Amino acid sequence: MYDELRKRGTSRLNEALRMPTLHARARSLAALLPRPLRFLAVGGLGLAANIVLFSIAWMFGVPSLTAGLLALVAATVLTWRLNRAFTFDRTGRSQREEAMRYALVTTVAQGTSYAVFAVLVLTVLARLPQAAIVAGAAVGALISYNGHRLFAFAPRKPAASPAQPASRPSELVRA
Repeated sequence: MYDELRKRGTSRLNEALRMPTLHARARSLAALLPRPLRFLAVGGLGLAANIVLFSIAWMFGVPSLTAGLLALVAATVLTWRLNRAFTFDRTGRSQREEAMRYALVTTVAQGTSYAVFAVLVLTVLARLPQAAIVAGAAVGALISYNGHRLFAFAPRKPAASPAQPASRPSELVRA
């Protein structure tokens, strides 16, 4: 059984590597990983981008809060594009609508992450604020993943067809 699974995995990998464009190869390779791992990888890239952009802006004298906000916005745009390309399927919505839904979920997740951090750093983890950051990030990641999966990148539901027969007597139209 193990050999069978290994052969199937090798076959899928070879298939992915034979894709004609770099984007198609990257998307096919990403599809070999479970969605939660793709989401965490994108989040890790977003976090790295956030830290790097913040550090660069801060080194050039941009105030911390402004640098943090600018870096966070840039990292959020990056993670939206990467999640759209590699983590979640197409929704059938315009990119603008999808971006707004993504921003809403991200705002809730990051707000929750910060709230958890603040409560912990002001109470039980005052001596270890890094643990409070990790705890807040973990809660935020759970909210973010499920919010994006169930709302931001949820497929658009098809409109009800007017040709469907009435299912209740109250829906029957009398002539």
